[in-house]
Amino acid sequence: MKTIKIDTDYITLGQFLKAADVIATGGMAKWFLSEYEVHINGEKDQRRGRKLRSGDKVEILGLDTYILQ
Repeated sequence: MKTIKIDTDYITLGQFLKAADVIATGGMAKWFLSEYEVHINGEKDQRRGRKLRSGDKVEILGLDTYILQ
């Protein structure tokens, strides 16, 4: 499990994927979310605009699990 620190109230799922070095550019978020199953706090979600806040758990099946701080 990896920890990602955020300095704002929230970040979007697309921004998170880039910050966690899962994707190289923000433009890849839509493609990535269509190819990989992502769960946020145990719930499947594919919305790149989904707001993530400190304490949220993001699990990318087959890759890793992240906690936002």
